[in-house]
Amino acid sequence: MKKIYEFLELLSEILSPVKDVFTKTLFKIGETPINFISIIILIFSIIGVIFFANRFRNFLVNRILTRSKKIDAGLAQTIGTMTKYIILVIGFLVIVQTVGIDLSALGLAFGALGVGIGFGLQNITNNFISGLIILFERPIKVGDRIQVGDLDGDVVNIAARATTILTNDNISVIVPNSDFIDSQVINWSHNDRKVRFTFPVGVSYKEDPRFIRRLLLEVAAENHGVLSKPPPDVLFDAFDDSALSFYLVVWTNTYTERPRILKSQLYYAIFKKFRDNKIEIPFPQRDLHFKSGFEWMGNINKHGQESTATGMASENN
Repeated sequence: MKKIYEFLELLSEILSPVKDVFTKTLFKIGETPINFISIIILIFSIIGVIFFANRFRNFLVNRILTRSKKIDAGLAQTIGTMTKYIILVIGFLVIVQTVGIDLSALGLAFGALGVGIGFGLQNITNNFISGLIILFERPIKVGDRIQVGDLDGDVVNIAARATTILTNDNISVIVPNSDFIDSQVINWSHNDRKVRFTFPVGVSYKEDPRFIRRLLLEVAAENHGVLSKPPPDVLFDAFDDSALSFYLVVWTNTYTERPRILKSQLYYAIFKKFRDNKIEIPFPQRDLHFKSGFEWMGNINKHGQESTATGMASENN
């Protein structure tokens, strides 16, 4: 027992300098001294809170909210993200109080942070506030098909600073949240994923418009991606220069994010249907009229022939 006591005393003497290093005051926040131990506890506590907030968000969204039929995927992601932010704020306050930092002493730091936001962090702050607006107002949500400028794709994630959009080419595009607040956004599936597409079709003037309407409706009815309610329709649009112009109007909730695929399928079927029924698909035609030019050339030829005849008569004489 005596040897153990002596060993502990020796170990204490050896670790005493290390203990002094870790417990030495580095600086003060208000009246609270900050040392290495406080910093280490603060860092690991923040990492732990972030890890817990992310895991709890994933559990809440994937295991609880998505199983409810009354909550769609976009609303589930919104609730999960807001819950994560609440956990982070509460966790940060608890950590600061546990370490012993007086929050009133951070007033100067928050003031300096406000000045920094005013000078150099406007974009970050703008994007963060825009992200909160998106989460609360939900003009877009995860799973929506949207178009911003020349970019269109599906919303796969809404974060604090930016939103991730996945294009049809499987390319993830990171868009700042402020772009969705400051500019015009087309949301193809804001209410639901059912949208209407209009495809132009032209036929020859010799074809019967009623027969063309019947054939186009048959093509729409044979495509599994076209909805029967609302029913498809055919609009007689115009008498163009070389064709009778129609519009095939269809509704779909399957090809909302791939309108070109649906267009290609319908056009393949329309071409086959027209060929089987000997419907002529016209091509541009133009009538050219030459008047003054040919008259001028005719006069030249006439005068030239007269001059030639006169010359030959003179030689014979």
